[in-house]
Amino acid sequence: MHAVEFQDVTKAFHGRKAIDGVSLSIEPGSFTVICGPPKAGKSVLFRLLVGLEQADSGRILLEGRDITHAPPSGRNIGYVPQSFALYPHMSVFENIAYPMRLAKAPREETARRVDQTAAMLSITHLLKKTPDQLSGGEKQRVAVARGLMKDAHVFVLDDPLVGLDYKLRERLMDEMKQLCEALKTTFVYATSDSLEALTLAQSLVVLEAGRLVEHGPAVDMYLEPRNVRSLEVIGFPRANILDAGTSGGEARIAGFSFRLPPGIASSRLLLGIRPEHVLVGTGGPGRAGRVAIVEHLGSEIVLYADVDGVSLTAAYPAENAIGAPPIDSAVTVAVQPESVMVFDRESGRFLGRCTGGAAA
Repeated sequence: MHAVEFQDVTKAFHGRKAIDGVSLSIEPGSFTVICGPPKAGKSVLFRLLVGLEQADSGRILLEGRDITHAPPSGRNIGYVPQSFALYPHMSVFENIAYPMRLAKAPREETARRVDQTAAMLSITHLLKKTPDQLSGGEKQRVAVARGLMKDAHVFVLDDPLVGLDYKLRERLMDEMKQLCEALKTTFVYATSDSLEALTLAQSLVVLEAGRLVEHGPAVDMYLEPRNVRSLEVIGFPRANILDAGTSGGEARIAGFSFRLPPGIASSRLLLGIRPEHVLVGTGGPGRAGRVAIVEHLGSEIVLYADVDGVSLTAAYPAENAIGAPPIDSAVTVAVQPESVMVFDRESGRFLGRCTGGAAA
C-alpha cells in the first residue's frame, strides 16, 4: 500500500491549471523530495494533500483511504508550511503543543510529547521564548516540531529551509534525514534547490508547470535522467544543455563532433553534459577555450569557458593540477563522448548517449 497516492489530480485557479493531471505514488517510510522551479505547483500539490485546497478532478489517497474531499482535520498529516505560521502571542512551548491541544490530548501527555520533540530538535532551551525572540533557523525548528506533534504516518514540509544561510541549511538537512529514520515515517518535502533535493531525497519528483516530469530514485535520476528538464533541474552546478547541429549521424557543438546513438531520425536535438564531464587542462587533445568565470567552492572549482562562442561549464576537484586559472587565460577543453546525453528538443525525452567523437 502506498503512503500517498495522487490519481490524475487537477487544480486550476482562474482558468489556469496549477496542477495538471498529476499521478504520483509515494512509498511508506521514504523521504520523497518534490523539486521544481518557483510556480511549478509544489505548494499547491501540498495544499491539496493536506486539505487546504480541493482538487477539481482526480483522487488523493492516504494509506489507501480516499481523502479527496475529507476536511484537513480528518487527514492526519503533519504539515510544516513555508511561512512557519507561528502564533506570535504564544510561547514556543504553546506553539508546539497547539496541535495536541486542538485534539484535546491530556495535559501530561502533551507536555511529555513537547519535551521529547524539542529535545530531538535541540530547542528545549527555547520553550519559554516567543517567536519574535527567535532566529530564522530557530523558527524553522519550532515549525518542524509543531508539525511532528501529530501522531501521523506522513509529514509534509513545504520548502522549510528557504531563506536560511547555507551552513544552517546544511545542518538542518542532516537533522531532517535523521528524523525520518528515527520516526520511521514518510516525509514529503518540497524545494526549488537542486542541491538540497539531492542531499535529502531517497525518491525524487520533478514537477514543472503543474505537470509531473519524472519520478524515481534520486541517484538514478541524476545519472540517467529520462527528460531534459530533470537534467536541467537536478544537479549543481547546472548541466550544459545545448542545441546541436546534426549531419550524417553526428551532432556538432562548439567544434566538437559526437556520434549519435543509432536509430535517431530527428534533427531537432539537445545535448546534455554534466559539468564534471567537461575536462579542462592546459594542453593535450581538445578545443581551445578561454576562461570567462572561475568560482572556487572550497573542495571544488567551477569554471565557465568560452569555446568557439559557446559557454561550457566545467567542475573539477580543487587539487586538480590546473587549479583556478586566471580570467581570460587560455585552456584546453575536452568532453567525454559517452557522457553526452541526447534529448528530443520538442518533447524533452531522453534518446540515448553518444557513442564516440572528438574535437573537430
